[in-house]
Amino acid sequence: MITPTILEIEPTLACASRSTPTTLVERLRGLADDRPEALAFAELDDAGRVRRHLTYAELDRLARRLAGRLRGSAEPGARMLLLFPAGLDVIAAFFGCLYAGAVAIPPPPPEASRLKHTLPRLRSIAADAGASIAIAGPTIRRLLDGSGEIPGLDSVEFLFLADLDEGDEDAWAGSAAQPDDLAYLQYTSGSTSTPRGVMISHRNVIHHCEYLRRCGEYDSESLTVTWLPYFHDYGLIEGLMVPLSNGTPAYMMSPFAFLKRPSQWLEAITRLRATHTQAPNFAYEHCVRRIRPDQLDRIDLSSLRSAGNGAEPINPKVLQAFHRTFAPLGLKWEACCPAYGLAEATLMVSCSSPSIEPKIGRFQAEALADGQVVEAAPVAGNVREVTSCGPVVGQFDLAIVDPETRVRRGPSEIGEVWLRDPSVALGYWRRHSETDQTFRATIEGSGEGPYLRTGDLGFLHNGELYLTGRIKDLIIIAGANHAPQDIEWTIEQCDPDIRPSGVAAFPVSIDGEERLAVAAEVERGALPSHADTARLLEAIRRAVAEEHEVSIHAAVLLARGSLPKTASGKIRRHECARMLDPNSPEVLASWVAGTTRIPNARMP
Repeated sequence: MITPTILEIEPTLACASRSTPTTLVERLRGLADDRPEALAFAELDDAGRVRRHLTYAELDRLARRLAGRLRGSAEPGARMLLLFPAGLDVIAAFFGCLYAGAVAIPPPPPEASRLKHTLPRLRSIAADAGASIAIAGPTIRRLLDGSGEIPGLDSVEFLFLADLDEGDEDAWAGSAAQPDDLAYLQYTSGSTSTPRGVMISHRNVIHHCEYLRRCGEYDSESLTVTWLPYFHDYGLIEGLMVPLSNGTPAYMMSPFAFLKRPSQWLEAITRLRATHTQAPNFAYEHCVRRIRPDQLDRIDLSSLRSAGNGAEPINPKVLQAFHRTFAPLGLKWEACCPAYGLAEATLMVSCSSPSIEPKIGRFQAEALADGQVVEAAPVAGNVREVTSCGPVVGQFDLAIVDPETRVRRGPSEIGEVWLRDPSVALGYWRRHSETDQTFRATIEGSGEGPYLRTGDLGFLHNGELYLTGRIKDLIIIAGANHAPQDIEWTIEQCDPDIRPSGVAAFPVSIDGEERLAVAAEVERGALPSHADTARLLEAIRRAVAEEHEVSIHAAVLLARGSLPKTASGKIRRHECARMLDPNSPEVLASWVAGTTRIPNARMP
């Protein structure tokens, strides 16, 4: 057991301000007035120690300082890029934009060592949003000093927080923000389409945070530890805005620190006696795989009330393995909280609360492939396990609808998830046609609507939501639907030389017929000979054939880091077909329609 060490500052007690806030500005101003010295946010260094912290009064002052500097130089509604690494500066910049009546845009910041990969997305976002100002920190200043400019951002003015002066806050004349004003643009990850700016209002966030406070069972003793990026909706809303809404502190750590040493995340939860945290499915698998037995004596998860699991399909085996590994260290099964959401709904649609035991359903695989929900007998074969994402949060009106006919599906049928609620965003920035198609759907026959079309397939069972895949990701072979995530998991497990979270399954069209192709990253040094390469390709084909009863048309082995992914780590499956090009530099070996090819005998 590790003695808790928490930043010694005025205890934070959850409370509402004098009146119920209707904007994020009102919420922070109320906290700054009511409890100015209470801890709002703290930043952890790579060793897990508190490096910096902000009280509500300090955060309010920094936000007013930026808003004061922006007065006169930025029109209300101006779009502003926030370019920071993880930490407190981005929170100050975010609220500074809101105080100034500007629209914050939190994109993945450019990285000097990976400009080729990070810059195109940033340029695209800046152009789409019509951003006029970028608020940035020292990492961007160093980047500008090195090259003199950031290509493609020539029309963007850079403003650095370090250049603000004490007293600039005196120029702030107050906020005129209204509940339905646009607060920020949350750009989608682009895992299945071109990134689009989801328009999130103050009302969306205030309303949604109240849902999540209740669903997550936050109280006056809650404390959050988060490493999720602020530019991801999960990190921004549940990692940062929900603690602010609840009036309880959030401790932030770098995503890179987690990826490099995942035990640091759980050690921070231990030291701080955190009650809430959140991460995608891959993070829990990362902990199971990478945390060594000798590191376990530094971990105690008995304080953890809710470990949210969302942002990507939730593998039931990963959920069970994480609990099995850390249950001896105090982790309760009820603290493993699967969830489902999307940026277009501000964040979360359904969630397993801490007082609800998470459920893993067993269903007949053939029936699910035909769009029907049939529970499997205890000893039945050909079973697909699906993790429940919990009951619908708040008052969401959720409908399961046939995506083609737009007719409401029956209680034992799979369909597209449609939503109605004040949490649903205003639409896509400057994309009127796509907004109409996605946010203003009506159910055929009844005319009910408008609904948000999520593009996700699922069903309701015993009052809880189960997801089976995405419409655009489904692989349909011989009339049967195959979820790529299931095939990817099978391949990951078939050989230890295949990298975790490094597999993509995607469809290819051969003579007008859809066939299955897969790409898998391999560990460094995994292919010392042609025999090892042939063995691994055969293991992949055999595993998929045995588990899913489908033949692979093409399989490619890739060097580490070659799979195209979004900034939040989601695989861009629709881009993977280019890996089948025999001249693709990332390909180490391939098997296509019975022919094995090892270009230039290259090995990782």
